[in-house]
Amino acid sequence: MRKYFKKINLILIGILSLLFFTCNTPEYKKQKQIFTTTFKENQSKNTAISLEYYPENITKKVNHKLDSLLKRINKRHDFHGAILVAKNKKIVYRNQIGYADFRKKINLKEESAFQLASVSKQFTAAAIMILFERNKIKITDTINAYFPDFPYKNITIKNLLNHTAGLPKYFWVAEHKWKKNKAPTNSEMMQLLTATKVNRFFKPGRNFDYSNTAYFVLASIIEKVSGTSFSNFLDKNIFEPLGMKNTYVYSYQNDVVKKNQLTGYRLYRGWKHIKIGNNVNDAVVGDKNVYSTIDDLFRWTNGLNTGKLLTKESLELMYSKGETIYGRKVPYGLGFRIDKNEKNIYHYGKWNGFSTGLSNYIEDDLVVIVLEHTSYNAIKSLNRKIKKIVTKHLDV
Repeated sequence: MRKYFKKINLILIGILSLLFFTCNTPEYKKQKQIFTTTFKENQSKNTAISLEYYPENITKKVNHKLDSLLKRINKRHDFHGAILVAKNKKIVYRNQIGYADFRKKINLKEESAFQLASVSKQFTAAAIMILFERNKIKITDTINAYFPDFPYKNITIKNLLNHTAGLPKYFWVAEHKWKKNKAPTNSEMMQLLTATKVNRFFKPGRNFDYSNTAYFVLASIIEKVSGTSFSNFLDKNIFEPLGMKNTYVYSYQNDVVKKNQLTGYRLYRGWKHIKIGNNVNDAVVGDKNVYSTIDDLFRWTNGLNTGKLLTKESLELMYSKGETIYGRKVPYGLGFRIDKNEKNIYHYGKWNGFSTGLSNYIEDDLVVIVLEHTSYNAIKSLNRKIKKIVTKHLDV
């Protein structure tokens, strides 16, 4: 009997040894990593945001008022765009008016994708926070940690996010220093900044200066750290998980124009709509060049506010004012403008005929989204009118 137990013990020791050896082989670790990654990806598939609406009997009066407003600004002020209003994470109103294509007389539809202009910056900031939460970067890292030859030293990721970096305007650099016919990409623009060494406005942290350059540099860091394109990173980590099927990054001369992708227009002599062409700055992404719809932007805002993408701590950081090295608060968080009372987290954008606005009134749990593509100049005023109508005529 003793020999029998001794034999069993030897067998068990052998099995345990084999398991220990197997679990520590590179192949096993690789398979474990694949499983873990797949598990996380499968988790993210459950984050898609569905659209919920208030019953018609509740919204009938406010919808009538907003329909009248939409028709009026279309007729009097050449507004060709879309509006969505949501209260308590349910849609109160959504509609579009006007043309997508003036020559062909094609109307705008739900799937029409607008260039978001500077509203794109919040996606860049969120991508940075995703990498931060995965321990891939630190907010205190400098640009030189990823691009050692970059000529502007001691600028942190946080400086870039809240516009306290003092970098020169890449628009000017591209327009005056770029010699090729094809518009520069992010990597080419980073090389051009490194080569030209145009003077910066101030040393990092000393002032607040709204900077498109900062956000294209952030997109370049995202590409360097993730090992994939900025477009692909947003697709896999933000757009697809939230079910934003009509949202994407478009780089001029590098990407194919998609179905339902709108062009910007300007009004000529008060009646004729002329397409606005692309320019040398239109291939750079991160500061602009995300295209989306009102429905997808609602999914985005809802998903962000309900913790589908980021932790509560990260979101609070994005929604908090930055500050200079002297302790002076700046009216910008991470990818968002912040009003003086911190009750409205918002951003507006304007580029190549597109005018965009996304306002998130935190205390009221009210979201107002306005997208337009014929150089409409009163997005801020329109936003205030919409809020006033909803506050007065919606009782929920």
